[in-house]
Amino acid sequence: MSTNFRESIEASVQNVQHEDLSASVALKRESEEGGLSPPRRKKLRESNTTMHGIGNGDMQHTDVSEVAEASSGKKIAGDLQEDSSEDTPKVKDKQDQDIIRLIGHYLRAIGLDRSAELLTQESGCSLDHPAALRFCEHIMQGSWGEVDKDLLDIKGLLDGASETWSKVKFMVSEQKFLEFLDDGRVMAAVNVLREELTPLQYNTSRVHTLSTFMICESWELRSRAMWDGKGEKTRAQLIEKVRECLPPTIMLPPGRLLTLLNQAVEHQKSECLFHNTSLDGLNHVSLLVDHRCTAEQLPCETNQLIHDHSDEVWFCKFSPNGLKLATASKDSTVIIWDVHVLTLTCTRSVVLDDHPFGIAYIAWSPDSNSIIACGREGASEAWIWKLQGEEPTGHVFQAPEDSLTACAWYGNGESFVVGGSRGHCYHCDSEGRVLDSREGVRVTCLWCQKDGTTMLAADTHHRLRSFSFDDTPDNLILTEDYPIMAFTVNSNDRLALLNIANQGINLWDLKDHILIRKFQGALQGLFTINSCFGGVNEDFIASGSEDGRVCIWNIKKEVPLVSLTGHTGTVNCVSWNPVFHQMLASASDDRTVRIWTPACVSSNLSQEPEKNCSSSSVEATESQQLLTHVLGDRTVRVLGSSNMQCIVPQGSETSRNSPPGENSSSLQPMDISDSPLIILEEFHGEEKQMKSLAQ
Repeated sequence: MSTNFRESIEASVQNVQHEDLSASVALKRESEEGGLSPPRRKKLRESNTTMHGIGNGDMQHTDVSEVAEASSGKKIAGDLQEDSSEDTPKVKDKQDQDIIRLIGHYLRAIGLDRSAELLTQESGCSLDHPAALRFCEHIMQGSWGEVDKDLLDIKGLLDGASETWSKVKFMVSEQKFLEFLDDGRVMAAVNVLREELTPLQYNTSRVHTLSTFMICESWELRSRAMWDGKGEKTRAQLIEKVRECLPPTIMLPPGRLLTLLNQAVEHQKSECLFHNTSLDGLNHVSLLVDHRCTAEQLPCETNQLIHDHSDEVWFCKFSPNGLKLATASKDSTVIIWDVHVLTLTCTRSVVLDDHPFGIAYIAWSPDSNSIIACGREGASEAWIWKLQGEEPTGHVFQAPEDSLTACAWYGNGESFVVGGSRGHCYHCDSEGRVLDSREGVRVTCLWCQKDGTTMLAADTHHRLRSFSFDDTPDNLILTEDYPIMAFTVNSNDRLALLNIANQGINLWDLKDHILIRKFQGALQGLFTINSCFGGVNEDFIASGSEDGRVCIWNIKKEVPLVSLTGHTGTVNCVSWNPVFHQMLASASDDRTVRIWTPACVSSNLSQEPEKNCSSSSVEATESQQLLTHVLGDRTVRVLGSSNMQCIVPQGSETSRNSPPGENSSSLQPMDISDSPLIILEEFHGEEKQMKSLAQ
């Protein structure tokens, strides 16, 4: 009997162990397959009384009890081990934990709270420190007493960063103070002001301001405090501000995952040599592939060929607003062209032929309403034309004994400087009246910085110096080994691009006085060639060459990205449109001016690229015509009837009903009432979005 009893007990124990092993294997398999763990099976418990009631004999009873007790002890130990494993994170790698926290916060930010909760449960990772979780929960509940306790817990986690804790405590107390005032609990608000805010000795000016809110009505309080009132909105805003202060080990900063993704995209764009668009942010790129642009982003195709000048074209320059182009020639004329934003072509507007010398340099006023024109060596006159109104008005500044070959406007547009290689430099008002002058300044090129007083001058001793017409001493910035034929400065007055005789193009840092880069590929002899910065962020350099090419570099690379052919003579000057960044102009000894745009623009124009468009505007001639509008950072194709109203500038003299090609200066909304269909297509890389605006 005892033998049968022992065998039955051992069989029962083996069955229990077999079931536990099967359950463990199944649990492990399901965990590996990514499923959720099932609830734990209830433990098999057997009482000693039952064990006593079965079988006969002390010896048999003792052995069976020992077996059952041993089995039960193993089971309990296994349960304790299983329970302790639940408190241990299943994801133990630090990098994986950080990624899970980032993803979890993003899921909550977009409203997927259940997904975030499941992520934390399965991974065993907490998105924030438990003290921070309690802190946020109590803030949203408005349990300010509990919030104060949570702040003490957080203070213990900051490792002596008292300034951080004071800032967080101040923000919490300020919210509490404002809520008490909003509820009409003035005495409670006074206690917060006296016992919490003032003792912190933090942002005392704000404390003084808060004290003035004590006599405000609720509506006035919200207005003066720039606060939206008591509620979930302002409490959530408080939590976001606290997140920005606390270290990430306690609370992750808001939008951290998006910040990292933006940084990755910005890095890829900075490494992209052809990037020429201002479509920034994650909404305009794909996170599934690396960012990559091609040369098609650059103005590499001839969109228009202009040959209205009868002699060599020495200079060209877009106006600061990007809506006009001035070209100057050896034939003593300056031609002002209107830029059409729909087609990125130019229409002749005004011919200025009063200058008695060949014109080698032009400077636009900051408001794009006036220009100054200077000649080459020996020219003693500088002409100032004002282009407002129906007819331009001209003023001449004469210095019979001088050679006036360089000029530049001050930033206010009310005065300019003009000088030359014979040693005189003049400061004049917009009418050409001399305000001041300096002697002994032999310049080949001038530039006025944005501070309104400092002028940069390249002199005949291969130097670039800064000076002014007040008592400020002159300052030597750099010295070259060969003559500086021309130079230009970027929009923030930090970088200077110098064309050096027999050398090429050098890029200098004006602040640190160091040579950054020498650009290769362009042929520069003794001719004066004017280069330029260009692109959305001035990330590109463009220059002409004595072999008839136009070269474009990325500012970070010495070798040209592209070399544009088409001119048959020396390219004396290039100008990149400062607003419509896909438009480049070049002037050459072959008597032509070329307008360069990306291939997608020139291929969509109705006229041939080589057609002379100087005497007439680009007008719609068919009932349905496809025009292309490149607005700096996007391409917009407009499909509509030929009599539709197009975009025209604000403040221009032209009627809003003018066809494409009339005078323009800034964009106004398009009237599409007469158009059967308008389709806008936004292009960026391979992405395209179409929007139907009217039917």
